Amino acid sequence: MPRLHMHVTDAADAPLRAALRELRCKLEIPYHFPPTAQAEAESAARAPRIPVADGAVATEHTLEDATDLPLFTIDPPGSLDLDQAMFLSRRAGGGFRVHYAIADVASFVTPGGALDAEAHHRVTTLYFPDERVPLHPYALSEGAASLLPDQDRPAVLWQLDLDPQGALTAGSVRRALVRSRAKLDYAGVQRVIDDRTAEEPLALLREIGLLREELEVARGAISLNVPEQEIVEQDGCYTLEYRAPLPAYGWNAQISLLTGMAAAELMLASGTGILRTLPTAPDGSVARLRLTARALGVDWPHHTSYAALIRTLDPGRATHAAFLQECTALLRGAGYTAFDGAPPAASDALHAAVAAPYAHATAPLRRLVDRYTSELCLAASAGEEPADWVRGALPALPREMETGTQRANQVERACVDLVEAALLRDRVGEIFEALVVEIQEKDPTRGTVHLYDPAVIGQVETAPDGPALPLGHRIQVRLAEAEPGRDPVRFTPA
Repeated sequence: MPRLHMHVTDAADAPLRAALRELRCKLEIPYHFPPTAQAEAESAARAPRIPVADGAVATEHTLEDATDLPLFTIDPPGSLDLDQAMFLSRRAGGGFRVHYAIADVASFVTPGGALDAEAHHRVTTLYFPDERVPLHPYALSEGAASLLPDQDRPAVLWQLDLDPQGALTAGSVRRALVRSRAKLDYAGVQRVIDDRTAEEPLALLREIGLLREELEVARGAISLNVPEQEIVEQDGCYTLEYRAPLPAYGWNAQISLLTGMAAAELMLASGTGILRTLPTAPDGSVARLRLTARALGVDWPHHTSYAALIRTLDPGRATHAAFLQECTALLRGAGYTAFDGAPPAASDALHAAVAAPYAHATAPLRRLVDRYTSELCLAASAGEEPADWVRGALPALPREMETGTQRANQVERACVDLVEAALLRDRVGEIFEALVVEIQEKDPTRGTVHLYDPAVIGQVETAPDGPALPLGHRIQVRLAEAEPGRDPVRFTPA
């Protein structure tokens, strides 16, 4: 069963951090960069080389100057690897204009060099509850390539024009020198938008975000509002709680989604690109979800589609949060589709959850493929052929991204299991209120429970000859095992 994203606060103690260090060692996570790759990063941070036509390079001084755009970033507090910055405005004839700057990683990574090779080895930034293992050295990811405020930065600058209903009418992308004016966080953005003190470029985030969400509904797209697990301090100790994302998080995600859709269309029109794809879920999977909804007491009228249903759910309710967890099963099977010379068939180009073609384009500091998407879109927008180093990498990229994504998922699962066990290790034998959210089809005496407090999801098992677990029912369970670094936490019915 897919698990929740988790992050740690200062409440995490030394033993937990030590266990996480041991986990990184066990999983053979590439923590330090090779000296040659580190040296390349530090050199590039001092003097980036901007790719231009025919494989030539330029400097920041030759870039188009777009530093007059008052861009701003929105990220979690404390983030320094800032991939995107935006400026939102109204168009004189009606509608909106979105300027979206993306970190220009290709200006800092030389194709075929040691840093490039290390990025292809790492593929993604890996997130642990206590820290992250970056795709690129900090000199770039949190320094020269990051869109930090009050710093001139080379960027891939999208200009996306929308009609009054929020639909894309025109889009282009170019390289430019940009300067972010403000580093914002989600809670602060939500607060000033709610109390109506936000200036128009920020206030438009809500207006455009809501319009894009309406278009998403009309497409039949799937948008899961799954709560996160957060480690928080409580009475001098620490525990797990669920936290539902703020609306501002969703509005911000709509700008990124808009850009990814524009990138996909641009690459499809040019005949060369790489898409993020997801096949349509089989009917059997949706039917199984209907059974789960019935068991959890989630009202799912027959005339209501799956995509429409999940928009009515409240992640703050235990049964709804549990069902949202189950819904993520329909998002399995996502991959990457590369093409060169002719676009794939429409059915093969679709991302079922987006209900449209889509590409990963907005996080090049943290995800390898986005650097290539930027270069492909820059070439397509300019009516030029992609650089040889970009085209040459396309055949291997889907497999590289699949391997990297599997590693990231393995890290996430291991971290959740470790943190849950660490938080409960001194409570073996205690009884907890829980909701049965899943049972095994072949053995209904085994399944998964979702504790009400703390925010833990664990395995439950009755005696071999015991009764079947009551799917969707609230039961009491006794903690039977919680040993960090071993199996996930395990419960038995009380």
